[in-house]
Amino acid sequence: MNETRNMILAIVLSALVLLGWSFLSDRFLPTANPPSTQVKDAKVQPLPKPQADPTADSPPALRSRSAVLGSTPRVRIETPSLQGSLNLQGARIDDLTLVRHTQDLRRNSPPIRLLSPGGAPGAYFASFGWTGQGTELPSASTVWQASASVLSPGKPVTLSWANATGQRFELIISVDDGYLFTVRQRVANAGAGAVAVRPYGFVSRASKSNDPDAWTHHVGPMGFFNGAANYDIDYDALDAAGQNFASTGGWLGFTDKYWLTALAPTGETPLNATFRRSPAGGFQADYALQPSIVAPGEAVTSETRLFAGAKEKEWLDRYETAGITKLSKSIDWGWFEWFMRPIFTLLLWLFHAVGNFGLAIIALVVIVRAIMYPIFDKQFRSMAAMRVVQPKLKEIQERHKDDRVRLQQEMLDLYKREKINPAAGCLPILIQIPVFYALYKVLTVTVEMRHQPFYLWIKDLAAPDPLTPVNLFGLLPFTPPGLLAIGVLPILLGITMWLQFRLNPAPMDPVQKQVFSIMPWVMMFAMAPFAAGLQLYWVVSNLLGIAQQKFLYWKYDAERAAGKPAVAK
Repeated sequence: MNETRNMILAIVLSALVLLGWSFLSDRFLPTANPPSTQVKDAKVQPLPKPQADPTADSPPALRSRSAVLGSTPRVRIETPSLQGSLNLQGARIDDLTLVRHTQDLRRNSPPIRLLSPGGAPGAYFASFGWTGQGTELPSASTVWQASASVLSPGKPVTLSWANATGQRFELIISVDDGYLFTVRQRVANAGAGAVAVRPYGFVSRASKSNDPDAWTHHVGPMGFFNGAANYDIDYDALDAAGQNFASTGGWLGFTDKYWLTALAPTGETPLNATFRRSPAGGFQADYALQPSIVAPGEAVTSETRLFAGAKEKEWLDRYETAGITKLSKSIDWGWFEWFMRPIFTLLLWLFHAVGNFGLAIIALVVIVRAIMYPIFDKQFRSMAAMRVVQPKLKEIQERHKDDRVRLQQEMLDLYKREKINPAAGCLPILIQIPVFYALYKVLTVTVEMRHQPFYLWIKDLAAPDPLTPVNLFGLLPFTPPGLLAIGVLPILLGITMWLQFRLNPAPMDPVQKQVFSIMPWVMMFAMAPFAAGLQLYWVVSNLLGIAQQKFLYWKYDAERAAGKPAVAK
């Protein structure tokens, strides 16, 4: 009767763990990137994503992008990282693709489109100008004159326009080989009287990002003001009045999961920043610098840097060194940034050393296991001692099965005599949790892990394992839903966890014993939707743990046979 009750209780507890984990993980730990591959006819094939550009959900366009691009004079943009064009009408940077990042895994997949002109799908662009008094100013319809037809690293382009009263306006635009534009705004006054001008810049997008905003990472309007990153602004909170920030230095813009467009005036310049929503439903991030009086015969200059590209750690760190304060905060590392960034740096170093992120994850497991070897040694010594005293524990349990208090006291006395710490197995798990979570964040928020392959059927370590026996590894023409889509790696995870539990001393409590016997298969289902890289880490860690456990058990038994004292605190 008790065994039946305990089994029912174990099943109920396991079901609660499975359902509770699914609910909590969906709410607080969003799963991996959407599947980038599918298994069809037993072959792994990339899933096409024709709408993969980050602003593809913008309102229906009046004209095609090619028609809009062909309707105005342009300066071509060519760098190792970017391609596109600059619109001379309105001086807008509004046509930009990231040539080193493709939309999906297809061989002929187009590059990610970041910026797009107004009136085209996914309108998203940056522009610069002036407000002021006492003079005619350039506007969105102004057609500027360009000093060259191509903007590339080391070859800046000057856009110029002059009004009828003698004021000349210039935008000197340069670009590096990464993702950074530098825009110098210059006003020269050759007129008869002084004029007041105030430089501004803005980034405008027609719609929200396709990437969801989640508890683990921020997507949407973002800025760095007065020494702190602001992740609290979201699209739904914006209105026509906007949210205003006064800051000395800083930057502002829009962040997607992997891409960023941000404006950063140079120096510790006082600026007024605003995030607002337009009546048409679009969104804008803009800033205005302090006004200046330009006397006749004088000129004033201000400078702003525009980051438009992928949030690659190498470039973000380089631009921070160049003076853009904490641009790396655009990656939402969360509260444990102090720990996650070193893990990511180590993983990147391992990747450059071995040439594959899957192998880098395996190397990370080996390093973590090696560092924690002394702790594992104590843990397994304690567990080996627990195996030795199992007959004594069972005897105590039988003798005092009707007296729970006496049973617990006798067990504690036995642990004390044999110098066993029954909680020793918890410490390695607790220590590994930060590493595991750091790897989870790395797979979730870093563009370096996007579409990174391993070997065989694993084409994207940041997406779930696509190969599952539920549809006979793709031979049956359907895709299993949700928790039923159990890939090969989650199955290996469950099997290796079960083998590890088999090596551990059996719990004396029958409910604990039954829960532990079911737990590996519960975790197999729970981990199925997560990134393959995370599953790979866990499987390799389990395999190394089994090997380590076998070795240390053998070592401990050999020491006991040699008459050495058993110390397992």
